[in-house]
Amino acid sequence: MRKLIIFAFIGFLAQLIDGSLGMAYGVTSTSMLLTFGIAPAVASASVHLAEVVTTAASGVSHLKFGNVDRQALFKLIIPGSIGAFAGACFLSQLPGEVMKPYISMFLLILGVFVLFRFLGTKKTSEKKSINLSRKKSVLLGLVAGFADATGGGGWGPITTPVLLSQKGVPARKVVGTVDTSEFAIAVAASLGFLIALGWQDVNWFWVISLMAGGIVAAPIAAWIVTKLPSHLLGVLVGGFIVLTNARTLIAIWGVDEWAVAIYLLILLGWAGSLAVVIRNNKKW
Repeated sequence: MRKLIIFAFIGFLAQLIDGSLGMAYGVTSTSMLLTFGIAPAVASASVHLAEVVTTAASGVSHLKFGNVDRQALFKLIIPGSIGAFAGACFLSQLPGEVMKPYISMFLLILGVFVLFRFLGTKKTSEKKSINLSRKKSVLLGLVAGFADATGGGGWGPITTPVLLSQKGVPARKVVGTVDTSEFAIAVAASLGFLIALGWQDVNWFWVISLMAGGIVAAPIAAWIVTKLPSHLLGVLVGGFIVLTNARTLIAIWGVDEWAVAIYLLILLGWAGSLAVVIRNNKKW
């Protein structure tokens, strides 16, 4: 029972972050599930099954608050779904213990990417919509969808920064569009995992717990994205992901004697990054 409550809290926290940033549900949830010793494929499958419900709730909430660019949404769904399905089938055929350090390293790199992406972001004048060409949407969707399924997260951390890299793109619409499109990616990845793994390896109590927490957080996060700066939240989640996966890698590589120094270095870097982003964006 205690573990189910913890998983529900993980789902709540992950969806709160994801709905506010357009990223990090999968990365946050998978990172924390891996710390419980869950195999990467099973962890990623559980997260994506939970995301089918949480992203639906999040998408409805973002649509209600006007945070979605429908044109960009439809351009991302099909290539993203294909990439996610392929990634799920690929991951399911690999031994869990062999893949665990690589998945954790991938998630750690994504965490660093998220942190630095938002660290250097400043508020600028915004356009009314996201200008996304079909060619760019196909490439972005395939790569981000595949990374999302194989890493248990990656759709948001890849798609959101790429879209935000366009000058003047409305951050609120990017977050809402990416978060809403993730419903299709979660469905495609879940189908891939269920076909490759089967139903027997899925712990539905874990999945339902993650769902419950995510459903509660979805409308709150959609409201937050209209009120709070994404820069600060981006740095917070980036540092959190780095810290969580560093813990996993320390245990795998057996470098416990360096653990305190590594944690201290990460915390100092995280605190410094928060100070920088607050200084650079004083007038929110």
